[in-house]
Amino acid sequence: MGKLRPENYGQMNMYLNYFKNEINDDGDKDPVGIILCAEKNNIVAQYSMEVLKTNIYASKYTYVIPNKEQLEMELQKVLESKKSD
Repeated sequence: MGKLRPENYGQMNMYLNYFKNEINDDGDKDPVGIILCAEKNNIVAQYSMEVLKTNIYASKYTYVIPNKEQLEMELQKVLESKKSD
């Protein structure tokens, strides 16, 4: 829950690849990883994620955890913005 570090991405990427290959059923969409951190460095985020094939998102940490509906709405906004890029 501290600053975002490059190893956070590597670890999350490993977990997502494991889940995709060992847990997902045929027809399941790829898993998404969300990293909660106290502070995000955009340069660290950019270079850590450049060659990753998995969906990992990092943002500044908040003391208020959104409820399920709010989290789903925010995730949908991100997915829609990625489609228009």
